[in-house]
Amino acid sequence: MNRRRLCCWCATIAGLLTPLAIGETIVLREGQTITAEVLRESAERVVVDLGYDVLSIPRRSIREIRADAPTTTQAAGHVQATDDLYSTADLPPQSVKPLAERFGEGVALVSSPNGLGSGFFITRQGHLITNFHVIEGERRLSVTIFQKAGDEFKRLKLEDVDIIATNSFLDLALLRVTLPDGYAPVITYLAAEEDLREGDPVFAIGNPLGLERSVSEGIVSRRGRAEQGLVYIQTTTQINPGNSGGPLFNLRGQIVGVTNMKILGGEGLAFAIPVRYVIDFLRNREAFTYNSESSEAGYRYLQPPPRRTPGRPSLLIGD
Repeated sequence: MNRRRLCCWCATIAGLLTPLAIGETIVLREGQTITAEVLRESAERVVVDLGYDVLSIPRRSIREIRADAPTTTQAAGHVQATDDLYSTADLPPQSVKPLAERFGEGVALVSSPNGLGSGFFITRQGHLITNFHVIEGERRLSVTIFQKAGDEFKRLKLEDVDIIATNSFLDLALLRVTLPDGYAPVITYLAAEEDLREGDPVFAIGNPLGLERSVSEGIVSRRGRAEQGLVYIQTTTQINPGNSGGPLFNLRGQIVGVTNMKILGGEGLAFAIPVRYVIDFLRNREAFTYNSESSEAGYRYLQPPPRRTPGRPSLLIGD
């Protein structure tokens, strides 16, 4: 197929898909556009869902990717972007395997000199959500992304990370990573409505104990477990240190919670922050803007220890 025929073919596809706009418009270097759902992105290519087939487009053939405003003609499965950094999507039910393959690249490893956790991308500009306790007391952060190239994953560590907002009570933090040229992260979608019920299947993707890109599956044990003034999702999904800040998905590929703790010594007793808290945090992120000089910045100021000997302290050398 020569270049001219390829361009005409792409233009024809774009024309057929325009009435079914689902949130992404790929502008080709020749000027043609394709409107479809982006399934996966890498440095080499972008894979889109045409509804009846999947198309793989070389990155060098793409000028830009735009998020379209939703329209009333959008079909089921459309992506709805918001002004609060997150997006929602009406996705069909699937099994864990294709969902983990589709959204796995949207989950990253968040690390500091004192520990590690997980996080997930919510914008193409590099915003991601994690737990507050993952970054508590830290300024030197790094985010490791896992970029798929063919059948392999390329591990890329990014060290230009800004803390945008934190909420210690909700145990949530918003970060922004400076992304390398040509890389656009896979975006994860928040559930627009909470329709979880006990027994619903869910799964987590994260980095437990540093075991990167691990997937674990379970069910919702209780959708509303009260603990210390908040309500959590209790799940049998296996959660361990390193999972903290990672996503808990339903079988539509929507994030329903942020994994953050488990009961030590128990099996299948894990908890996640409900997505409604995440949405509220993002909508009011300016109120939680990170300030390294604030008491909410994650630094704990402890009282000095009492003196063990009475009397006047000895003078320092040079006094």
